[in-house]
Parts: sequence; C-alpha cells; structure tokens
Amino acid sequence: MSWNPQQYSRFAGQRLRPALDLIARVPLEHPQSVVDLGCGTGNVTRILRNRWPRARITGVDGSTQMLAEARKEEADIVWEQSELGTWRPAEKYDLVFSNAALHWLDDHPRLFARLAGHIASGGVLAVQMPRNFGAPSHTLMHELATSQPWRDALARVLRPVPVLDPAAYYSLLAPRARFLDIWEAEYLQILEGENPVAEWTKGTWLAPLLAALAPGPRAAFEAEYRRRVAQAYPRQADGKTLFPFRRLFIVAVL
Repeated sequence: MSWNPQQYSRFAGQRLRPALDLIARVPLEHPQSVVDLGCGTGNVTRILRNRWPRARITGVDGSTQMLAEARKEEADIVWEQSELGTWRPAEKYDLVFSNAALHWLDDHPRLFARLAGHIASGGVLAVQMPRNFGAPSHTLMHELATSQPWRDALARVLRPVPVLDPAAYYSLLAPRARFLDIWEAEYLQILEGENPVAEWTKGTWLAPLLAALAPGPRAAFEAEYRRRVAQAYPRQADGKTLFPFRRLFIVAVL
C-alpha cells in the first residue's frame, strides 16, 4: 500500500508512547548494532540513536514515501528500503526492534523464527504490535467491507486478525529465549478534532481498503465508516474523544 506520512503523523504523540515504553524495557546497555524494522518516518529510529549513541543504527522500511521523510533530517543512521516480509540482512544484530509494524505481515510463526535467526547471541528482539482488532474501530470497518456494494472489490484486501494471542508468542519464543517478557497494555488515548478515530484509522488499517476502491465507492465507503465510528466513539462533554487502544509487547533475549 502507499503510505501517507502526513496522515500517519497526525497522532505522532500517541503513536510514539508505546515505542518509548518498549525501549525502556530493552535490557541492553551497549549494543553495537540496532535495526528498526518498519521505521516509517524515523521518529523512533532517532530515539534509538539517542538511546545508544555508539551503536550502528539502521532503519528499514518498505515505503518510499516514509523513508523520504526520514531522510530529511540529518542523522547518523543508515536508511534501507526493504519489504519486511523478505528482509534478509547480511549481519546479525544485537537489537532487532519493531514498533507497530509486524502486524502488517502474515504467518507469524515463520516470521518470528526468521527474525530470531538475525539476532546475535545475547541479543534482543523487542516488538510492539497493536492488538485492538476486536475494537469497534476495526470491527465496523470489517462489517462494512464485507457488505454490499463494497464486498466484491474489497475481498482481496481483507485480512484475518494478524496478531496472535500472547500465549502463542510465548510458545514460539520460549524454546529459543534466555529471557522472555510478554505483556499487554491498553492506552486510553484522549483525542481531539472532528471524528478523530476515523482519522486515526485512515492513516493505518483503513488506508488499503480505501486504496482498493474507485473514487465514487471510496467516498461512499469512507462516509459510512465515519458515520458509524463517530457513533461508536462519541465526543465527551469536554469535546475530547476517548479511544481505548490495546497493544502487545514482546522482549526476548536470545
């Protein structure tokens, strides 16, 4: 899909907080090499740069648009364009870090086994993924996409829930890990603006559905989704909108 960096960055503060929480739990003092998978515009990659100033930092993303934004700011970071599903580095890393990216890939048993193979002995895999696919923001989208007149056009881009339950990741990683920490957190995001939950999903999960539709059906689909999601997430008395958002965190020392 084609990413819109400006749309994605509208909620930069809320999107950044889980990454900071994940970084704080990485048990490495002086890694020599760090890779940020799904680095996007590089906001988190630059924080990794500041956290470990002596490490070699690489940011990897499949989006030309996102990396163009990342490269605008000078930083001692290698930016690499590569699809995460086919990423095969020439070296092993002390830290493989990924914030809100791996849920775009399927077959997580195979994916996590492959990523573990790219980590040096004693290194860390640190991952954060959304796990709120049962929330109205997403279920309303799926219900609409499987109804007429949009179902035929969207059938090829609809995906099953991509993120497994926490116990499944334990089963995948425990046989390989020296230390394993898995937890979930639900952030009560306090959003501002007109129909902000619709604006949030428009920068992520809604984007490929809209891209798959012709202009007329696209406008009708978005309008109906916005109507439904505004009802599911009404404004509070102070004008703010509350958007509970569950995320899954994994830190594995291998």
